[in-house]
Amino acid sequence: MRALVTGGAGFIGSNLCRGLAAEGWAVTVLDDFVVGHRANLAGIPVRLIDGDIRYPAAVDNAIEDCDVAFHLAASVGHKRSIDDPAGDSETNLVGAINVLEAARRAGVRKVVLSSSAAVFGTPASLPVGENQPAEPESPYGVSKLAAEKMGQVYTGLHGMEVISLRYFNVYGPRQRSDAYGNVIPVFVARILDGKTITIFGSGDQTRDFVHVDDVVQANMKAAAAQGVSGTFNIGTGEATSVNALVALLRETMPEAVESNHAEPRRFDIRDSVADIRAAGKALGYRPTMALRQGLADYVRWVRRTRDDGGSRSVA
Repeated sequence: MRALVTGGAGFIGSNLCRGLAAEGWAVTVLDDFVVGHRANLAGIPVRLIDGDIRYPAAVDNAIEDCDVAFHLAASVGHKRSIDDPAGDSETNLVGAINVLEAARRAGVRKVVLSSSAAVFGTPASLPVGENQPAEPESPYGVSKLAAEKMGQVYTGLHGMEVISLRYFNVYGPRQRSDAYGNVIPVFVARILDGKTITIFGSGDQTRDFVHVDDVVQANMKAAAAQGVSGTFNIGTGEATSVNALVALLRETMPEAVESNHAEPRRFDIRDSVADIRAAGKALGYRPTMALRQGLADYVRWVRRTRDDGGSRSVA
């Protein structure tokens, strides 16, 4: 099998490339290296193309002879999208259209789009099911929702199999501490630097933290699901408060963990946890990495990269 992975030099993309290569896939990576890093792909046998998903010719070149396209390249983050909503949509919506069009022209049998729980905005109820109203509260959420809808249209118009995976709070190796304010890498980096971690709000707010290995699993199961299209939540189905996360980090790391509290941030959702039953039924997705185990895995990776002279800015 041959796969295109857009954004394959990034955090999730590089982990997916490792998973695919381990299963014997021939992998082509399309990445413009604005966020991703070549070092993330070290030791992986990939065909690497330096290109931008906003340009159709680049996608056409990369997707040639592929069976499946995994579309992970994106402009990520609420603040970035608020600062540049046009740029956000150019990458996230127009880029997705370019991938879908290239896949249609090339006769690719399956497209797996990476989406986000940001499409929901403030959940109407918990856990968050796929059929809950999507009311995004940032341009980022809007652009990801629009890309999902475009995938549905391509399924209806052209008979393409398109699956959108709505990731909740992904963490794990190769996630950098300065990207988009993701809480786990930020906390771990500050603890290792001997700095105080800041908890915004009371710390009782909850998130569904899903390890990148399970996100890789979800992508590969989506690719293997014959005749399946649609949108699926990818998380663990378990809610963890920020305070509970800090307590787990105290157990995981021998360093002193000092914390303080600050005012809640604008656009921070109070509570979020995924209903993952649909992904289990349609794709056979089952999360395997408990948070305690996943944190230990991530901390080991961060320590190793520091010991090797690596940088926390690795995507």
